[in-house]
Amino acid sequence: MSIVLRRYWIVPLSIALGVYVGLPFLAPVFMHAGWSSAARVIYFIYSWLCHQLPERSYFLFGPKPTYSLTQVQNAWQNTINPVILRQFIGNPEMGWKVAWSDRMVSMFTSLWLFGLLWWPVRRRLKPLPWWGLLLFLLPMVVDGTSHFVSDLAGIGQGFRDGNLWLAVITQHIFQAAFYSGDAWGSFNSLMRLLTGFMFGLGIVWYTYPYLDKAFSPQDQSVVVRAVSDPTREPEKFTV
Repeated sequence: MSIVLRRYWIVPLSIALGVYVGLPFLAPVFMHAGWSSAARVIYFIYSWLCHQLPERSYFLFGPKPTYSLTQVQNAWQNTINPVILRQFIGNPEMGWKVAWSDRMVSMFTSLWLFGLLWWPVRRRLKPLPWWGLLLFLLPMVVDGTSHFVSDLAGIGQGFRDGNLWLAVITQHIFQAAFYSGDAWGSFNSLMRLLTGFMFGLGIVWYTYPYLDKAFSPQDQSVVVRAVSDPTREPEKFTV
């Protein structure tokens, strides 16, 4: 591996991650442009990586970025079967669905974004300890697990759909739309956005310093000089 590639490993990694993050957004772009075959290939590929439920996804080229379960049912089928619901990719009136859910968007977009932001400040930022990583991941574990348990009662039927527990705790100080459903601005959508961003920040802050150390060209140069001149004393580096 060349010295340049080892020194700037962030470039190929960010490009690869950027492609991975960007492809789901190309699916609605292709649908809007009339290239439905290319779009459906992307939807199919990412369907193995995400539930793609439309009521928990973003839409492009429509009047709204998100739609409620009822709106999706009226446009598609009156069902709570997730296998059927996930097949809805949109229409010209509502726009076209991004090929993965809002949680996946926040998780991997933040992973890509925080990686780019971490690079210029990496020498001035201490690595995140393992317990710090757990603190960043814990909110998403709690939020995701509670959604999973809630969905066992049926999509739109569980305790996370109405969030009555939260309304009681907050004494209904927010509008009803904040507590109910998954549309943009609701408690559920904000929690998926926030916990996804915390996931990306935690992963980058914890793992990228190890990657930087592993790819550091200094280690390789020390080995080369030691082999070429065994009598030379090791050099000290300040990282």
